[in-house]
Amino acid sequence: MGWNSWNKFQCDVSEGLIRQTADALVSTGLRDAGYIYLNIDDCWHGKRDAQGLIQPDPKRFPNGLKAVADYVHSKNLKLGIYSDAGTLTCGKRPGSHGFEEKDARQYASWGVDYLKYDWCSTEGLKAEEAYTTMRNALQKTGRPIVFSICEWGTSQPWTWAAPVGNLWRTTGDIGLCWEKKACKHEWEMGWMNILDLQVGLDTYAGPGHWNDPDMLQVGNGLSEVEDRAHFSLWALLAAPLLAGNDLRNMSQATKETLTNRDVIAVDQDPLGIEGSKVRDDGAKEIWAKPLKGGAKAVILLNRGEAPVRIKVTWAELGWSAPTTVVRDLWRKQDMGSFRDGTFAEVAPHGVVMLRLSPAPVPAVGR
Repeated sequence: MGWNSWNKFQCDVSEGLIRQTADALVSTGLRDAGYIYLNIDDCWHGKRDAQGLIQPDPKRFPNGLKAVADYVHSKNLKLGIYSDAGTLTCGKRPGSHGFEEKDARQYASWGVDYLKYDWCSTEGLKAEEAYTTMRNALQKTGRPIVFSICEWGTSQPWTWAAPVGNLWRTTGDIGLCWEKKACKHEWEMGWMNILDLQVGLDTYAGPGHWNDPDMLQVGNGLSEVEDRAHFSLWALLAAPLLAGNDLRNMSQATKETLTNRDVIAVDQDPLGIEGSKVRDDGAKEIWAKPLKGGAKAVILLNRGEAPVRIKVTWAELGWSAPTTVVRDLWRKQDMGSFRDGTFAEVAPHGVVMLRLSPAPVPAVGR
């Protein structure tokens, strides 16, 4: 969990922005809700020096990245950084190809805790080999650094990346759009399209090796209903929750979405099981995820343009508790006890997110 600069700021990153965002992670309560990593994406780079060591852009980061890392760490946060397996990053800054060990040592010397490693300008390279090279370089530093593989799912990294990285992108970049037809750029995907591509990948993920359907667009211009649906489904997928909005100027609704502790608990459940689709009736879908202690999270998703009633039965969920307590995680209230199933009215582009728990067995007196 954390924050990444790309979705809102793209190449407009600076020391001031990162310091202010660190402050905002604390003042808004996001840090205390679990958002720990503060990740600088592309375009922080300057040039390499005479020894081949990468330096930050002196205009954007005049005090260097060690000073930034120290400030971030002083807030009980961790600093993430970005590079690329090719000769250039996607923003045409120096990539790490041929400089993997030097870059890894440089990041470690700055106090970096997380590396997002992209896949631009990689002609002739093989993904597994290139990412393994950087993985080895990071390990040689002796510093624990989360390794995020951003290869866009091209070579099916879920089949090989578990021993290499901690998380791997499963698709292309997320856009500020419900579906691709509404995205601004050709290379972007709607988050509904990304969701569809997660079906069947759940068996590859688990603690320490996660499918990554890309960063959150919550608070960047989707409707409040769509924001909650997006956040709910990423939580059910056990996905990394990396906010991508301007934390310094967010609405109360966005803050409440990002800090809903019941929904975050589904994402962070200790079992680490990725949720999966249970039923698909066109515009109406049901998704579910087992939770520690025998509970289950369920999402009723309405992809359509009009309100619908969605019913779910315990049988289709493989749920066998004699009586079930159902809690609505967005309304933050219990709906009651049910024996065979339940239903809810779901808004267009919205979800109802439920937590099912076996009802306590009454004590038998003498």
